[in-house]
Amino acid sequence: MSSPAFPLVGARCRLRPWRPADLPALVHHANDKLVSQQLRDVFPFPYTGGDGLAFIGMAGAADPPHALAVEVDGEATGGIAILPRLGANEGHTAEIGYWLGRARWGQGIGPEALTLMIGYATAAFGLTRLEAFVITTNTRSCRALEKAGFVLEGRTRRSFRKDGVLHDQCCYGWIAA
Repeated sequence: MSSPAFPLVGARCRLRPWRPADLPALVHHANDKLVSQQLRDVFPFPYTGGDGLAFIGMAGAADPPHALAVEVDGEATGGIAILPRLGANEGHTAEIGYWLGRARWGQGIGPEALTLMIGYATAAFGLTRLEAFVITTNTRSCRALEKAGFVLEGRTRRSFRKDGVLHDQCCYGWIAA
């Protein structure tokens, strides 16, 4: 396995490791209720400078990095990460998650960032399966995953609790050819 050189460059965005200088942009784009309401509670709202510092420190500790900034026009406007499974049985699999600041929604950045991350995850970690779980009402994210080659594998009923409400999730999978 080899780690590709950063940044990973697409037509709309670049993926690269997070850096301390990203803190103001991270807090600006992450401190949005419409962004956080689709994500797990490890992504807090409100999103403070302390949250951003802790995240950037954690993201910078992994080598190779699991969490990357999604950069558009020179600014970190979102993030994408993998959470590899452990052990011999599932070590070829990781969960993938991503978010974008609201100003970048609907511009084709999500599918491109996912595609770039697929290439990185397979090269740097030897992964052959990626999976994503999305609240069923987040149709934009479902479409982004499908455009990046993920296939809907099923629905997990009442599997996600957010703000005291249980939601169904769509389970998407990507398999290396």
